Amino acid sequence: MIKVSGKATSKIDRNDPRYSQLLSVHKRLAQKDSTIWGEQAQTEAAIRLNWIDLPESSRELLPALDAVFAKHRDKKTVILCGMGGSSLGPEVIAQTFGKSLFVLDSTDPNYVAHALDCDLSTAVVVVSSKSGSTIETASQRALFESAFSKAGLIPTDHIVIVTDPQSPLDKAVRAAGFTVINADPNVGGRFSVLSAFGLVPAALIDVDVSVLLDNASDTKKSFISDPTSVVDIAYLLSYVAGQYLSFTDENSGMPGLSDWAEQLVAESTGKNQVGRLPIVIEKRAAHDGVFSIAYTGDADLVVEGDLASQFIVWEWVTALIGSALDIDPFNQPNVTEAKEQTSALLNQWGGVLPAFTSDATDGSIEIFGETGSLEQSLKTFINSVPTGGYIAVMAYLDRRDDAKTALIRELLSEKAKCPVTFGWGPRFLHSTGQFHKGGQQNGAFLQITGDCTHDIEIPGQAFGFRTLVAAQALGDGKALASRKYPLLRFNLKNRSAGIDQLLAALKNI
Repeated sequence: MIKVSGKATSKIDRNDPRYSQLLSVHKRLAQKDSTIWGEQAQTEAAIRLNWIDLPESSRELLPALDAVFAKHRDKKTVILCGMGGSSLGPEVIAQTFGKSLFVLDSTDPNYVAHALDCDLSTAVVVVSSKSGSTIETASQRALFESAFSKAGLIPTDHIVIVTDPQSPLDKAVRAAGFTVINADPNVGGRFSVLSAFGLVPAALIDVDVSVLLDNASDTKKSFISDPTSVVDIAYLLSYVAGQYLSFTDENSGMPGLSDWAEQLVAESTGKNQVGRLPIVIEKRAAHDGVFSIAYTGDADLVVEGDLASQFIVWEWVTALIGSALDIDPFNQPNVTEAKEQTSALLNQWGGVLPAFTSDATDGSIEIFGETGSLEQSLKTFINSVPTGGYIAVMAYLDRRDDAKTALIRELLSEKAKCPVTFGWGPRFLHSTGQFHKGGQQNGAFLQITGDCTHDIEIPGQAFGFRTLVAAQALGDGKALASRKYPLLRFNLKNRSAGIDQLLAALKNI
């Protein structure tokens, strides 16, 4: 169950015709009415609404989940290869229940190396991809198949595949003898946490998924019976909050929930230049005018409830917001741009990463897009932020060893006096990447890349992970530059020294 409170609830006007309209949409949503979001969205919506049934329909997976857990109960390491909705949900489940799960949602070779640094004989790898064509996941799958074989192990004994039925991946791996658990194909990735994509990793780390489903089902029944809570939230985020929504996990006991919500809300609403951009913050401290959301304590909006209840509530609310903003919450029309630019660069480079000449160099940092010192480049970049706009920091680095990079978000926010988001690349391409291109066109973009200590080969490809992650960064940069957005890239020649230098420069400006 959930409880809704917060300072902004006094602004809810249940006599507002827009509130009545949301109530009407809520009732239609409960009936899985695919016409809610308009004629153009209906075709997509008609095959994307089964997330509504997952708290009940996913019970059909329980025997298969019990079987896969029994098969791998002796495994000490669980590794999940997946991007976006395939990984953010399982990660918050693992962190909330205090379980160990290594989430490989990166192509940075320094980070990929951590996933390989284990006893492969006691490891099980979950490869999660709806289509199987996602370049990150396909590369990771090839890597682990090769690694198990080189270790004298049988890959089919150590890899579990989660994908849609009859996808190219489904057909290929079934023929090869892998364990496959199919997800409901009528559920989009970011709405899939209560499907096989969220539940298979959860089962393997010994989380009782039946409890998750029970909680989500009970909460869904509650708000279908009395829609006040979900309609109140949707009303606030559609008509009271502005473009920015700050989310914090502080004291919630659910670390990572805000990252999951960020993807859900940003990718679902960031279209037609009218979206809602979540700003995941470390603690309750936001800029004036930014609508704050928390799961406990004090904020403009406080949504209290267990993890599974949060999942189904935020999915429901996001669908309602889509109706209020007159957008299709189930498509992601701009995500392919970065993918296409990445593919073009990989073809252009012929598998060999070229050398790049920076516009300036300051200590351990190469600067692309400005010709001054590091501090001057930062000042110029901050001054380029559009009025009322935001900064997106995109770090194509190792989110374990280079974790300190995330400190940049708060420092830059203090200096620029504007909302600042932080995303690990290429993970964010599957979440806020859609908003960057389809949402309000008032962003300024700071890319942070880093030299790699070594490369890791991708079996079957002419390029390795070092080249792939560079192509993804520069490909997305091209997609952003085509829109004439402010864009600056720092490349860290020495990652540790470069991060320290960048943090020091931000403190000094």
